[in-house]
Amino acid sequence: MTEAARYAQLILPVFWLGMVAAISFLEAPIKFRAPGVSLAIGLGIGRKVFTALNAVELVLALTLAASCMAAKPDAPALTFFVLVALVLVVQVVVIRPRLGRRSDRILAGEDLPRSTMHLVYIAFELVKVVLLISVIISLFGVLSACLH
Repeated sequence: MTEAARYAQLILPVFWLGMVAAISFLEAPIKFRAPGVSLAIGLGIGRKVFTALNAVELVLALTLAASCMAAKPDAPALTFFVLVALVLVVQVVVIRPRLGRRSDRILAGEDLPRSTMHLVYIAFELVKVVLLISVIISLFGVLSACLH
């Protein structure tokens, strides 16, 4: 069981990082530049994609939490795990509902100025990327030390 937990701790953060990078920093900005994609269509697609992304992220966070119970990682990796989970919770519980209400208003026809909350979400995504990289480096450093 602990061996499977260790593999999960190595593989899942890499998978998670790839998903966040691909969706948040590639798909999201590109979709609004695609021909024929209106703001309403882009917002509708974005809501679906980020709802799915956050659901998968929550499953990954819970799986990683379970793996940490089965095989406790070193203190830095555990700290980074906890911080990544907290960032995700703030995004899902605080930021995304506000963005959702805003996009509801835009979809209802209101003309609103650019949102600072959107920039806050992007900042949290950047923090999440840095924390996931930190988890990966920390865990691979421990693995490398064990192999030598």
